[in-house]
Amino acid sequence: MEQVAIVDRLRAEFPDEILSSYTNQGQTAVIVRPGRIVDILRWLRDTDDLRMNHLRALCGVDNVRRKEPGLSRFEVVYNLYSIPLRHEIRVRAEVGDKDPAIDSVVALWTGADWLERETYDLFGIRFDNHPNLRRVLLPDDWVGHPLCKDYPLKGKEEWAGMTELLEKIKELDQHGFDPEGHAHGQTAPDQEDDL
Repeated sequence: MEQVAIVDRLRAEFPDEILSSYTNQGQTAVIVRPGRIVDILRWLRDTDDLRMNHLRALCGVDNVRRKEPGLSRFEVVYNLYSIPLRHEIRVRAEVGDKDPAIDSVVALWTGADWLERETYDLFGIRFDNHPNLRRVLLPDDWVGHPLCKDYPLKGKEEWAGMTELLEKIKELDQHGFDPEGHAHGQTAPDQEDDL
C-alpha cells in the first residue's frame, strides 16, 4: 500500500489525533497527538491490510531550534514496517515541552523496551507504563539528558563517579598498582625484547 494511502486510512480512523503529514525524500510521516499513541500503533499493527508488524526504530527528537509553530519541542518517532506487505510509515508523536511523556509501546513490541529506556536516558522523555524505566547508557546518578540541545557540551558538572574513579587511581598508584600485575617500575618480560 502506498504511504499516502496509509495516512489517509489513519485520518479516517483517528481524525482527532492526526495533526499533519508530509512526504520528504520518499518517506511519508504523520504527526500525531500523544494521547492515543498505543491505539494508533496497535491499529497499524493489527489491521489486516496494513500489518505494520515490525517496529524498525524508535527515537526521541529535540526540536528546540525548529521554526514550526504549533508543534512541541520533544517528539517520539516510530518507524514502522510491514514485513509481509513491504510498506512503511513514520509516526511522529508530539510529547510536550516541559515534562515530555507518552505511553509505552512495550506491550505491542517487546523490542521497544531498550529503545524507550535509551530515549528516556538521553532526552528525558518519560514512557508511562514502561515495565522498567531507568537509565540504560548512563550511570544512575548522571545529571541531565545529554541529547537535549540545551545540554552543555562539556556537561553540567563532572560526574561524581568520575571524580571517585580518579581518586581511586591516585590512591592505587601510590602503592605501585599495575593492572597487568607487574612490579612497580619494572618492564614486563614480553616487553624486554622490544627495548
